[in-house]
Amino acid sequence: MKKIIFGLLSLVVFGCNDDFVNTKPLDQLGESTVWTDASLAEAFVSEIYAGFGNGGFDEQMNASLTDETIFTHPGRNITTITESRSNPANPGWINGTLSWGNMYLRIRACNLALSNLEAPKFTNPVLVDRMKGEVKFLRAYYYHQLIRYFGGVPIIDKPFTLNDSDFLSPRNTWEECVNFIVKNCDEAAALLDGKSMVAGRANKAAALALKARVLIYAASDLHDMPTAKSKSSVLSSFEKPELVGYVSGDRKARWEKARDAAKAVLDLPGYGYALNLTNPVSSADGTTNYMNASLAKNGGEKEILIGRYFINAKQEGGGRQGLFNGPNGYHNWAGNTPVQLMIDDYEMMDGSKFDWNKTEHSSAPYTGRDPRFYASVLFEGAPWKPRTSDVASKDPANQIQTGQYILANGTTVFGLDTRKSSVEDWNGSYTGYYIRKFVDPNPAIIDQNTWQQIPWPILRYTEMVFNYAEALIELGDHANALLWLNKVRFRAGMPALTETGDALKQRFRNEKRVEMYLEEQRYHDTRRWMIAPTTLGRKANGINVTGVAKAGATIPNPYRFDPNAFSYTYKVFEIDPGKENRAWLDKMYYLPIHRDEMNRNNKLVQNPGY
Repeated sequence: MKKIIFGLLSLVVFGCNDDFVNTKPLDQLGESTVWTDASLAEAFVSEIYAGFGNGGFDEQMNASLTDETIFTHPGRNITTITESRSNPANPGWINGTLSWGNMYLRIRACNLALSNLEAPKFTNPVLVDRMKGEVKFLRAYYYHQLIRYFGGVPIIDKPFTLNDSDFLSPRNTWEECVNFIVKNCDEAAALLDGKSMVAGRANKAAALALKARVLIYAASDLHDMPTAKSKSSVLSSFEKPELVGYVSGDRKARWEKARDAAKAVLDLPGYGYALNLTNPVSSADGTTNYMNASLAKNGGEKEILIGRYFINAKQEGGGRQGLFNGPNGYHNWAGNTPVQLMIDDYEMMDGSKFDWNKTEHSSAPYTGRDPRFYASVLFEGAPWKPRTSDVASKDPANQIQTGQYILANGTTVFGLDTRKSSVEDWNGSYTGYYIRKFVDPNPAIIDQNTWQQIPWPILRYTEMVFNYAEALIELGDHANALLWLNKVRFRAGMPALTETGDALKQRFRNEKRVEMYLEEQRYHDTRRWMIAPTTLGRKANGINVTGVAKAGATIPNPYRFDPNAFSYTYKVFEIDPGKENRAWLDKMYYLPIHRDEMNRNNKLVQNPGY
């Protein structure tokens, strides 16, 4: 009874006090308060970066939408995309770093910040300019995320208020969106020029690099509508082609703008790693260089123009790449595993193409390959970290075991990193490979319970090299394109390219595929080049490795990879269609706008093919 009476009395007391309705939450600050204090304003801007999420280091990776990897675990809606089953009611797996709602949430925050920073109620002009530059970059970045997945989207450049009469906006054209992003990048670069920045925050280089990326996309086949229509009946029948590409204009001029934008980044001092070589380094040094670049260590940190950084003090999913993708024989989850299509595209050390029809290749497929292969992929016999204490006695050699081994007595033993492992038989690779790139090889980093601190490269210098070279190739300047591409190859220990014409274009595309592996380039490149039917549309595959004990040989016990004791055979197989049955339909050049968004805004036009 007392509790009820107390409640009634409280209601009466507070109900008679007009201030009750104006009570402010004790754990929140009002908008007017935030913009009167420099520190609070900076905190608001800092929160906008949360739209980066974990970068590309989520458990499900964009790579598994491509011919780089396949996702191991069922029920994540990835196959909806890889099997071309996307539709407005179920687009498939869409990461928060590109989702329509999440990007517009961050764009609204950008618009609020820019509106309030026009006439700030605190005095610190240097800080104000820096924050405005950061916010303009972030707004450009989030819009670029939207357009490279969805095509032209509504441009909202101001915060809506209750005084607005209409909250619905139509999609802007592709050209308008590109121009808006480029303008924001230019303004951000000017505002951030000379500002002292910290890692992970926008800077002049990042703004110019984002501009260069967007302009490369803009010049590509997918967004030149005469070209796109000639390659796709779905796009040719779309009634609003201006929403997804240029319907007029000078395509050569677009390539020139892309060229110049990329070169502007390359000309900035202080960025780039080991790109001043005139000859290839050794194979070992090539592997080391690639690891330094991808792990952002020992000079490789100069590759990152802007990154998503992780620290042990804040345990985030982005610091768990070893756990997410590592071998089950190490108690890891084998989430995204390389497919054989990717493995086969690593060249031989002499620059020739790997060929299963050549006995010297098929009998030892992991020997004499591009040095970047050894820094990117874990395969049968690859050296790796010490096993955990409960597994160490089964593998004192610390080697990846993805095969099956037939002993002299006919007994078959399955590798510790297979789906028939004696350690764990559920988190194993279906392809016979594991990711090494982006995983800290330090033995002290125990992937199951230690967070690593490898940053995700949102934009990196070498991407600008590829953007520049691509534009040069399209403009016919093959000599300078080769000069820059060979800088990347020499760093990796690979011989110079010498091709011209279409042969150079094909070598360029493979070079970028290998160098930028897992960096969310492949999904966009194959679509904008309009080669997705013959790349993303291919069936995923893997490798079966069998080692048969040699007669009279001393067989190591426990097992270790040993060509003197075992005869190894390697057989490529396609992934069971029940697991994943990849297919390509041209509607997948764009993701569908979700049905809920279409219902909320009757001014939107759905993407082609849906």
